[in-house]
Amino acid sequence: MICPFCASEDTQVKDSRPCEDGAAIRRRRFCGKCESRFTTFERVQLREIMIVKRNGRRSLFDREKLERSFEIALRKRDVDPDDKARSINQIVRQLESHSDGDVPSELVGELVMTALNQLDHVAYIRYASVYRNFGEAKDFEAFVEKELGD
Repeated sequence: MICPFCASEDTQVKDSRPCEDGAAIRRRRFCGKCESRFTTFERVQLREIMIVKRNGRRSLFDREKLERSFEIALRKRDVDPDDKARSINQIVRQLESHSDGDVPSELVGELVMTALNQLDHVAYIRYASVYRNFGEAKDFEAFVEKELGD
């Protein structure tokens, strides 16, 4: 690792520990040349996740897209950022452990729905309003009434 202060390649790892519920590794480093200390974070990725869309098209899983979906659903909601990060990490781990690496897009949507339902009910309904294909307004109304009745 190159030192961000002096660009020396003579850096050593002094401490290494998991963070973000095991989804990343935090490393404390020391530069032998300028004697500076700095921290790096490495994201753990077990393997590439391929998302299979409804039309059969395949694309590489995009964690940032998942994070944006959470941000939109949770906008203006009082949810602890650590809880949100934990939920996202849990979804990613479930996707990484999927048997063959090809994950149907429906599974991603259902995992997000489940996580949002546990975090914040309004965020869950917001996400569902986009994710589920409601043919008519009355279908959405029936969904909301069912959710509010729980």
